Amino acid sequence: MIRAEHIYKNFGEQKVLEDISLEFEAGKTNLIIGRSGAGKTVMLKILVGLIQPSSGTVWYDDVNFTTLDKKKVRDIRMQVGMLFQGTALFDSMTLEENVRFPMDMFTSKTSKEKLDRVNYCLERVNLGGVNKKYPSELSGGMQKRAGVARAIVLQPKYLFCDEPNSGLDPKTSMVIDALIHDITIENNITTVINTHDMNSVMEIGDNIALLHEGRLAWEGNKDEVLKSDNEILQGFVFASPFLQKVRDLHEE
Repeated sequence: MIRAEHIYKNFGEQKVLEDISLEFEAGKTNLIIGRSGAGKTVMLKILVGLIQPSSGTVWYDDVNFTTLDKKKVRDIRMQVGMLFQGTALFDSMTLEENVRFPMDMFTSKTSKEKLDRVNYCLERVNLGGVNKKYPSELSGGMQKRAGVARAIVLQPKYLFCDEPNSGLDPKTSMVIDALIHDITIENNITTVINTHDMNSVMEIGDNIALLHEGRLAWEGNKDEVLKSDNEILQGFVFASPFLQKVRDLHEE
């Protein structure tokens, strides 16, 4: 579990986040949604420790992450997996080398142990047998799945995903969503996903937090989205004509 308590963030005179308190549960896909500029990316960076809040605290289980020294932050980060918006795969490395990279950096496992874990992770994301291919030889969806494999190679307790479906077609996006959701449940991971993809919200939104102009505007789950009368949520969700039609049918 990760818990954020009364998070404020200012950049000079600009208020970006104001009194955000959220709890992200283990074994659940926890989504942060909102329009561009709502504060989603800043919130994610604070949760990961890339930037410090102006005030407030972030807890990883019972550890106050906000006050840790560099060594203890590193210890926590060894339990964290990251799936970046652009996958961030190294073009000059094969898939096997890309997925193995976190183990090379943070573990003293033998070469065989590393290869066994790489193969398991690649198989888990349906990329078995493509170890020696380079990212440029793969489709966007395959690259994203390789990014998932790298994110889970250290068997993380916590997984952060920044716009995981960015640049993907709807069918491939559904595959990535299902993969992240299944891995989260299988391994009881605390997964936090930063997204504006409403398909993701409606498919895998176990817990959803809507940010609006730096404030927490709504909390709920995917089953509550269509029933909510929150005007900010409605304005965000039903900007899609398709979802507006779904809501109309739901109310009939």
